Amino acid sequence: MDMTPEFIMLAFTLVLALVQILLAATARTAELGLKWNAGARDGQTPPPGKLAGRLMRAQANLFETLPIFAAAVIMARISGEDSQLTFVGTHLYFFGRLVYLPLYAFGVAYVRSLAWAASLVGLIMVIAALFV
Repeated sequence: MDMTPEFIMLAFTLVLALVQILLAATARTAELGLKWNAGARDGQTPPPGKLAGRLMRAQANLFETLPIFAAAVIMARISGEDSQLTFVGTHLYFFGRLVYLPLYAFGVAYVRSLAWAASLVGLIMVIAALFV
């Protein structure tokens, strides 16, 4: 199977997911130290600080839609429904998610929501392509 533009956007999104995991973990480790990170973490963990909390929430937010996005992209490719709709949709999703991360990390309200909405529109476009 060829690496279509849609699959490339899916691959970039998977890399973004890994980056978000690492950023959140690094911020949390910076707050609590290497001993905490290497330990079993059996006791109560203090709540995250601002940056770590934002990065953790941004990661969780991505993970809410990532399985749906991945399934839709794969289904579109297998069914031969990849089209201009899936091309634009995958790009909107990825770039919306990419812009969302720093906006959330730096606490930028409203614009962050626009980036999230753009990614959602992209996701809906990919799913819609399965039915047209």
